[in-house]
Amino acid sequence: MSVTHRLTAPAPGWTATADVVVVGSGVAGLTVALNVRKAGLRAMVVTKAMLDEGSTRWAQGGIAAALGEGDTPEQHLDDTLVAGAGLCDEEAVRTLVTEGPDAVRRLIATGALFDRAEDGEILLTREGGHHRRRIAHAGGDATGAEISRALVAAVRDDPGIELIEHALVLDLLTDAEGHAAGLTLHVMGEGQRDGVGAVRARAVVLATGGMGQVFSATTNPAVSTGDGVALALRAGAAVTDLEFVQFHPTVLWLGPDAEGQQPLVSEAVRGEGAHLVDADGVRFMVGQHELAELAPRDIVAKAITRRMQEQGAEHMFLDGRHFGAEMWEHRFPTILASCRAHGIDPVTAPIPVAPAAHYASGGVRTDRLGRTSVPGLYACGEVACTGVHGANRLASNSLLEGLVFAERIAADLAERHRAGELPERTVDVAAARAARPVPLPPSEARAEIQRLMSRGAGVLRSAASMAGSAAGLALLAEQAHSHMAEEKPADPRVETWEAANLLLVATALVAAAGQREETRGCHWREDFPERDDAHWRRHLITTLTASGDPVSTPEEQ
Repeated sequence: MSVTHRLTAPAPGWTATADVVVVGSGVAGLTVALNVRKAGLRAMVVTKAMLDEGSTRWAQGGIAAALGEGDTPEQHLDDTLVAGAGLCDEEAVRTLVTEGPDAVRRLIATGALFDRAEDGEILLTREGGHHRRRIAHAGGDATGAEISRALVAAVRDDPGIELIEHALVLDLLTDAEGHAAGLTLHVMGEGQRDGVGAVRARAVVLATGGMGQVFSATTNPAVSTGDGVALALRAGAAVTDLEFVQFHPTVLWLGPDAEGQQPLVSEAVRGEGAHLVDADGVRFMVGQHELAELAPRDIVAKAITRRMQEQGAEHMFLDGRHFGAEMWEHRFPTILASCRAHGIDPVTAPIPVAPAAHYASGGVRTDRLGRTSVPGLYACGEVACTGVHGANRLASNSLLEGLVFAERIAADLAERHRAGELPERTVDVAAARAARPVPLPPSEARAEIQRLMSRGAGVLRSAASMAGSAAGLALLAEQAHSHMAEEKPADPRVETWEAANLLLVATALVAAAGQREETRGCHWREDFPERDDAHWRRHLITTLTASGDPVSTPEEQ
């Protein structure tokens, strides 16, 4: 299988080599790099911004694992399966929960400092969907930042890991057998590695994070433009369950015109006893679910959205005034500072909150070793779909998934290396040149894509709303093709490449969501409000057609 589509870009002006190239510098990517080094492989980490600016650093709540007294992997598995609404791969979940505790201990050995009680035991809290306290946290509500700090320090201390920062990955390179042989990328800087270049490698690992920037309001950083999913689709890889985008229920509401990354108010705030209330102070989650405010995220997000619709309100409130100043300052210092920076003091007033795009439960389809459908191409973390999350990710399982499956990828690469199955690869230059160039929309298309997606494919979806989104996205694609045909294409640069990636993943997401005619997990169809196990307890697998259009096919039941 050869790569059939590629972004319109200049030819590579420089070349680098590595045994394994890892794209992304969050918990998943850095864990892969550190572990393949132990096997004697040369690793290169390519990251879009600075090494510590990925999604991991923004994770507030913590990392879930059965570390507490009386807790077991089996209980963690049960909670995960319930949250996943019938679409989890049970064996993948079992892998996660059984290997998770030791993976967290190895993370601690790497240097991550978790909050501990006076007796030295790791402090654990609860979040939505968990029946036990099993969320380990650091710095109160700065877990991701601490994990990122520890892993970045370890990577910088390893001379066998080469780093390329400020680099946007473009497309996969393959050999004559269709095996991954490296990638093309664009470095935003000056010097020896400036502009478009190529990295040749024996294997490629995608750990690019999410695609939250496809919506107007998201908790994701600005770099989360779906680059990994778009690259995988263009390379011929299968993508699964893109319709399951989790909207975090409690994101700080900054006004009706706020766009881009919005401050998260961690689920751990509700785990410690904060209440969701409307403007009249009514706790509307009571009676809606046995766990009330700690119900799985899809249930809470839907309840907030329903209440907002019923009352014509733009947001609800999260009330933690009863915590007192000392608890806010010590347990949630990051959230407290963020709220106060926006003129809200949670010690004395409820926090205005509304749902915003948060996490992609679907992604590049992998097996339990992180292998994709393209030989030599791996994926882990939010860009991947391992089967762990199903239709709705359980709170704080994301950092654990990145950790566990990154270790499994590294172990597989090490085993293949020992078995002589990771030879040097020769790039099939003719195939790369023959790949169909993808026209680039103008950079201003990004805002229009976000508007179309938020309006038609957000928390509330219907055939009519998504048809509007699909039509708008198709028009943007048609305009890009027309400009290319008229030899007036948009300039190939970071902003237009990102717009092309967003347009592709948005189109694929809407195509899948339009097909799934039911409500399940974080996919909520107003016109199909019931879960339909008879027809839809299965995955949707998305690939590109020869013309570059995403097509979703239901998996055989």
